[in-house]
Amino acid sequence: MNNYTDQITEIESLEITASDPAEIKLPEKVKIYLDDKFSYRGVSWEALNLDKLKTEGEILVKGKINQLNYPEPLVEQRADPYIYQHSDGYYYFTGSYPDYDRIVLRRAKKISDLKEAEEYLLWEKYDEGEMSKHIWAPELHYIDGKWYIYYAAGREDDVWAIRPYILECQDDNPLTGNWVEKGEINIEFESFSLDATTFEHQGKRYLIWAQKVADDTISNLYIAEMENPWTIKKQHLLSEPEYDWEQIGFDVNEGPAVIKRNGKIFVSFSASETGAPYCMGLLTADQNSDLLDRSSWTKTEKPVLETSEATSLYGPGHNSFTKSEDGATDLLVYHARSYEKIEGNPLYDPNRHGRIQEIFWQENGEPYFGYPGLKLAAKVEATVKIKLKK
Repeated sequence: MNNYTDQITEIESLEITASDPAEIKLPEKVKIYLDDKFSYRGVSWEALNLDKLKTEGEILVKGKINQLNYPEPLVEQRADPYIYQHSDGYYYFTGSYPDYDRIVLRRAKKISDLKEAEEYLLWEKYDEGEMSKHIWAPELHYIDGKWYIYYAAGREDDVWAIRPYILECQDDNPLTGNWVEKGEINIEFESFSLDATTFEHQGKRYLIWAQKVADDTISNLYIAEMENPWTIKKQHLLSEPEYDWEQIGFDVNEGPAVIKRNGKIFVSFSASETGAPYCMGLLTADQNSDLLDRSSWTKTEKPVLETSEATSLYGPGHNSFTKSEDGATDLLVYHARSYEKIEGNPLYDPNRHGRIQEIFWQENGEPYFGYPGLKLAAKVEATVKIKLKK
């Protein structure tokens, strides 16, 4: 259990000046600071005393900053955790099943309720042939009125012949709807490939995935524009392992996830072997650049999230992104183990638990993930000074 807690170092100073009290609207969120990094939190304000404001011309209104009280871990034994917040008010959760033999999905109106939410079986592996081994890293997406699940699968007679596949559901409820296999994504060369994710930007849809191209490298990252949710156009190299922290045990770039903020496109990814050395890096591109051009992207020279002895969380990675229930706070969803030593192949140790924590932002507009298990002390108050124009 992680009992390591940071302190909020500052709360944004707010002031509103209005000529008409009826026009006053209290802010829905406020910045909280962790040194020079900030996050947004929703606020529940006390009632606005308009009579006092009219009499005194200036009042101070207090509010309680909304807390992020999520279970630790959020969902046990779900590596590669993925949360999708849909317009129906539900959060949907999936991840790699420990036996790597099925795709499951659960949902809840509150993130914390995902922990105990009923889990639905959507699809199971075949006994032989394609999609009969290593069912990995499912992601749920809603595209043009249909549900899609992107996942990787191998085959019983060649367990590392892993490829990306897609399921489609046209029903409103993906938990109970009919899922149809759309087949393998048409990547340009046949090799170990996995961890496909998709995103839309400026009217175009893209796919990013990990793929092996050299004997001494497990996987690079590739990007392609898409013709439709299951078909890519020409693929382009996006990133390859080049730093020491990407090459521990194995040379790996995998598990891409996309978040768009502050005029930039960010792609987080995971690197190195899947034990304690597993960590996350970050690629950044300007939102108006050519996303298919590798030169548009810059990579962090150091990991942005890695093992923390202080919180006893090891090998954080393969993340996704979501938002808090009030829409104010960006959240990081990832997996990590609570112990370092693993017997045998870490891929088959089931205790990579799904976890969630707050994302902070730097003044340059880039995300700050801190360390696995980052959490802040509760019971914080915000204030806003309201003045009437004379």
